[in-house]
Amino acid sequence: MVKIADVARHAKVSPSTVSYALSGKRPISPQTRQRIEESIRVLGYRPHAGARSLASSQSRVLALVLPLRKGVHVPVLMQFATSVLTAAREHNHDVLLLAQDEGDEGIVRVAKSAMADAFIIMDVELEDRRLPLLRTLDQPSVLIGFPADPTGLTCVDLDFRGAGEACVEHLAALGHRSVALIGSPPEVYLRGTGFARRVTAGFTAAADRLGMRSIAHPCPETPAAARAMAERLIREDPSLTAVVVHNESVIQPLIAAFTAMGLRVPQDLSVIAICPDETAEQALVPITSVSIPSDEIGTRAVGLLMAKLVGRDAPETTVLPARLTPRSTTAPPGSL
Repeated sequence: MVKIADVARHAKVSPSTVSYALSGKRPISPQTRQRIEESIRVLGYRPHAGARSLASSQSRVLALVLPLRKGVHVPVLMQFATSVLTAAREHNHDVLLLAQDEGDEGIVRVAKSAMADAFIIMDVELEDRRLPLLRTLDQPSVLIGFPADPTGLTCVDLDFRGAGEACVEHLAALGHRSVALIGSPPEVYLRGTGFARRVTAGFTAAADRLGMRSIAHPCPETPAAARAMAERLIREDPSLTAVVVHNESVIQPLIAAFTAMGLRVPQDLSVIAICPDETAEQALVPITSVSIPSDEIGTRAVGLLMAKLVGRDAPETTVLPARLTPRSTTAPPGSL
């Protein structure tokens, strides 16, 4: 087992200097701290978490604010939560999950009680009521998502506008001229949730730029709503040849509904989803999709927080590019 003395020898400092670097009881020069941190990494030293917390007055806990609101797709949210938990453990931190929609109140309660050293905020709205508070807290925070004004905040997310654009561009390249977006449940848009609004904006802008007919509708997350939406789209535009789905709950019910109407996928109707790769790959017919990289986003969010906790600079915005993977549900219109 690696001990403090081993770290001290490797970093060419005294054991007390290593102890001070870990506890924060005395100031250590940046050069010395960097050397100690490198020795800890190389040797694989793991200080006792309880002892470090007591010595440094840190909880070594990250609070993940993930309100389970109406219209959210819980399986995808849990993928984000798992990625945050896994990344936090790699940094010897635990995660406190705040799943109730408490607004400021839950964050204030945790901040005042020192239960957590920092916050990761999810389900970010364009005009999010939590932002003024986050800008004033002593504890650092990272948002998974972008508000309308991210000034003074640290945000990371997929380029959801780019995701909407990528779907339309892929379909246009295949020769489609009429496309529909089946979006998130209505309440998600009513809350002004950033990712949903950005997908719609990107979808509409790309269709307009490419001279395509387009329609976009929110869709409740039930099979009955999916069937009704399929019928509505064909009724509104009988020439429709492609749909983009940004609503994980209704992807399979929609495909089943279109099939029941006599439309073959992809020969008569191409389908693209914005969803996790697992959802697209494990479907009965693998679905062309833009991936939601929950693992990478969660890992990036934790990494940004770790940098802020030790006083290092962190970029205000981290945007992951949209990546489309063609599979079996898209083809030129009218293909055999």
